[in-house]
Amino acid sequence: MIFPSKTSKGIPFDDFATEMARRYEAAGRPVLPRNSGLRRTASKRALLKAIEEAGGKW
Repeated sequence: MIFPSKTSKGIPFDDFATEMARRYEAAGRPVLPRNSGLRRTASKRALLKAIEEAGGKW
């Protein structure tokens, strides 16, 4: 497993991505829930409504 030490400022992205893919597979490729949208701003709600009215699906 890859964990940065207390003095480390991070890990290379490629190493992180590889570790995340390994964990995702080990967990059985779970389906993650979508954002519930409870904290959306008024402008975001308006945008999503306009997309829906235009026949789009976000």
